[in-house]
Amino acid sequence: MIAAPLEADRSLAVADVAIAASVLGLQAQALQTLAQQQGWPMAVKCADDGRYLVANGAFAALLGRATDEVVGRSDAELFEPAAVPALRAAEQSAQAQGGVFTSDHRFEHRGERREFSVLRVPGTGAGRALLLSVWQDQQPLRQREQQLAQALAQLEQLQKAHEQLRRESGEQGLRDQASGLNTRAHFDDQMRRELDLSVREHREFALVYMVLDPASPRVAALGERAHACICEAMGRLLRGNTRAMDASCRLDDRHFAVLLSGVGLATAHSRMEGLRRQCATQIVMLDGERLEFTVSMGVASFPHTAHGQDELVAACQAALSEARRRGGNTVALASIRFESS
Repeated sequence: MIAAPLEADRSLAVADVAIAASVLGLQAQALQTLAQQQGWPMAVKCADDGRYLVANGAFAALLGRATDEVVGRSDAELFEPAAVPALRAAEQSAQAQGGVFTSDHRFEHRGERREFSVLRVPGTGAGRALLLSVWQDQQPLRQREQQLAQALAQLEQLQKAHEQLRRESGEQGLRDQASGLNTRAHFDDQMRRELDLSVREHREFALVYMVLDPASPRVAALGERAHACICEAMGRLLRGNTRAMDASCRLDDRHFAVLLSGVGLATAHSRMEGLRRQCATQIVMLDGERLEFTVSMGVASFPHTAHGQDELVAACQAALSEARRRGGNTVALASIRFESS
């Protein structure tokens, strides 16, 4: 079988195609046909002296030469010196293997970095060892791989951004925007889980209700902006004084709550007394004005002051009322229940 001549801009002389195909056999003919269809650079050289006998237009264009400037020359005359040893080594491997041999080559040519995958098929003709080579430019493939990698990276970034937005959206539904604390509904869910856990594991936890004491006339005169600043400060203090296992909540405009996991009444009282002092000494500024505020707190615990959620809440509210009755800026404890024998 003789390969058909290529189009004019990438053609071999018909006679040269016939000669190359007849001496190199069916494998080479198939490669010639494929190169012809794909427009790949292709050449046949004499393996004995390394000089090219046939070159198509694409191979000549690869070298930046006319076809007649390639035929009769060797790699040393056509390629940069650094590329020649690797080309020669690949040709020797192809001849030693005796079949289709593929190798990759990266080299500088005419000031440009090039990368090719080269298929070589050895053969004989007219008493000479011949070598057919078909060159596949890897640059378009590398560009596609790079574009794909960039697209995948962008997709990953979009997925991360979407996930972050989803988490933030979910958290916004669970948090009070002014204080950054949990909403009442989310806090109640956490308290139910804590109660179930404490019942199963026979451990204690504490519940604290607190309320902002009435503002001084000067702070009250500053209006809603002052109140918003105080609520924001209260949120920071609660977050800073609770652990990851605890939960804090803004119940309404002036009321807050804290759930202290695994903590008894005495420990809860000590921690809340420290928080009360921080509130009383906290510096909150608005338009150059210092805003003072204090809080009243009521502390109850499970199971020492209550045996269920409703009882616990009632005990906590009663303790808070006692703190307010004492004049505010106070931590009051719920009464411990004693079981009758």
